[in-house]
Amino acid sequence: MTFNDNASVGGNTARRRGGGIAVAGGGIAGLGALAVLLFQLFTGTDISGLLGGGGVPNPNDTGSEIANCETGADANASDDCRLAAASLSINQYWSETVQGYTEPTLIIVDGSTSTQCGTASNATGPFYCPPEQTVYIDPTFFALLREQFDATAGPLAQLYVLAHEYGHHVQNLIGVMEQYPNNGTGEDSNGVRTELQADCFAGAWVAAASQTLDENGVPYLQAPTPQQINDALNAAQTVGDDHIQQESGGAVNPESWTHGSSEQRARWFTTGLEQGATACDTFAVPGSSL
Repeated sequence: MTFNDNASVGGNTARRRGGGIAVAGGGIAGLGALAVLLFQLFTGTDISGLLGGGGVPNPNDTGSEIANCETGADANASDDCRLAAASLSINQYWSETVQGYTEPTLIIVDGSTSTQCGTASNATGPFYCPPEQTVYIDPTFFALLREQFDATAGPLAQLYVLAHEYGHHVQNLIGVMEQYPNNGTGEDSNGVRTELQADCFAGAWVAAASQTLDENGVPYLQAPTPQQINDALNAAQTVGDDHIQQESGGAVNPESWTHGSSEQRARWFTTGLEQGATACDTFAVPGSSL
């Protein structure tokens, strides 16, 4: 989506934190690695346990403000500002949708940084850390995909990723994570239902984003174009468990799914887009219809 150039986005509370060299980069090659990268990018999967690192974050490291991020024009020109600016719209939407909504912290990762959920970097991909109520995202991950893997990772794809992670925050707030804890993998698992609901929540925000307003009454974002919606749907389909397994050279195994098929992810994003957040109860749907 495109921000209105004159929208005021300087009030965002996103912080930049980190330092050092990210884990991903040269040395990643092949379809298997590409599939893993795409999977992490669009699902928020934290594989820091596989990559090493992690640890307790430094409480004194509060980070710094996102520089040169005051207007919608700044957001259109910069990945990190785009993400920071979008948090204003997403928070506004959920504060009007969920009673008692509290904003998560948004950390724009620079290189890598420790969290209670493991190391955040462009190798682990965007993720939500429930104990901290914090979303971590490294914008260089999008550049990595564009430059090395010819992936679009365009503006709406980026905002879909961010909105998906904020969807997990909403689930944490309203008790979904507590009520439906992880019960393993599989096409009917709680994990798949949780991820599909986050996709649906992302779609609901996309539909309403152009109605969220800055302090001067200017819409933050323009309504998405049909092409942008198609790009978002393509992104959702690309990161379906079945597609990832195929791209990795393996057989499609629904018993190992953690996020849902390509068809499911696109369909639930569309459900949120067309029907709103109230239609996103994936836990009420029989397995055969999920």
